[in-house]
Amino acid sequence: MSNKESIVDIPTVNKIARLSRLNIPEASKQNLTNDLNNILGFVAQLDKVNTSDVKPLASVTGHKLPLRSDEVTDGNIEDLVLKNAPESSSGFFVVPKVIE
Repeated sequence: MSNKESIVDIPTVNKIARLSRLNIPEASKQNLTNDLNNILGFVAQLDKVNTSDVKPLASVTGHKLPLRSDEVTDGNIEDLVLKNAPESSSGFFVVPKVIE
């Protein structure tokens, strides 16, 4: 993909990094920008493929997956689940605030 067709630029990479709380070294940002533009270029190529005569598939093999019967349970393992959390409060996971 040429620079003329670039969708992602360094400020966009900076914004994505900030929103996702990633620390991307300055030396890697140009390579990441190029990689993201290449990926989006491939996606744009896929978007141009005519699939109007292609039947939707749930499986490429045609085999159906066996179903299991659903069983209703009360769970009742809150203490066991919360035991794995670094921090919990009133039966809920405590996580850092990520949206300002």
